[in-house]
Amino acid sequence: MLEFAQGGELFTHLRKAGRFSNDAARFYAAEVALALDFLHKRGVLYRDVKPENLVLDARGYARLVDFGFAKRVGLKTYTLCGTPEYIAPEMLLNRGHDKGVDWWALGVLLYEMLAGQAPFLDEDPMGVYGQIIEGRVLFPKYIERGARSLIKRLMHADPAKRLGCLRRGGADVREHRFFEGFDWDGLYGSSLRAPIVPDIRGPQDVTHFDPFPDEEGEAPMPAYEGEDPFTGF
Repeated sequence: MLEFAQGGELFTHLRKAGRFSNDAARFYAAEVALALDFLHKRGVLYRDVKPENLVLDARGYARLVDFGFAKRVGLKTYTLCGTPEYIAPEMLLNRGHDKGVDWWALGVLLYEMLAGQAPFLDEDPMGVYGQIIEGRVLFPKYIERGARSLIKRLMHADPAKRLGCLRRGGADVREHRFFEGFDWDGLYGSSLRAPIVPDIRGPQDVTHFDPFPDEEGEAPMPAYEGEDPFTGF
């Protein structure tokens, strides 16, 4: 059972904005970095970082959801899984992977938040995979140097040299110059104001999510129209 995060997917907010400011991208990248570090210290790989799997609570803080690909791993595992645009090269090459795939995906996420699209795009997943193996990332001019540096170090082709995979783990990510001056204690203590504060009209407001049927043939859940959309249940 998870808490009801009413603010909708980060993906929806990103598509609405086109791309995020440095401050907004920094905030959500920091949240994901803390979540990944928490999981990795417990031996868990997440393996599906992407905007669709980050949902916002009423204050705009992100929650990592959908642990369908998560796995407790000792040294390495060999399953090919995840979303094509976010898969790390060592997973594609079947060399075995560990927590490095999550840090790679954080680099892809940061790029997508700042550029409005993922660094590797193709209608055919095999085309995406080819670009990932090639490893050539083109940066729009408006992405500042600190962000470029962090993305490059998170998306290093060699997981042994990738930021987050070195001796100090997630601490190296948090101390990168892209996060210089960032209030990590404030984020951890939830005292920072989030860059996106969803418009929430009540404790049961579901308007930030698309209605869909629970089972084939069932009617979709109605949009929120009053104080209690579940009256009668």
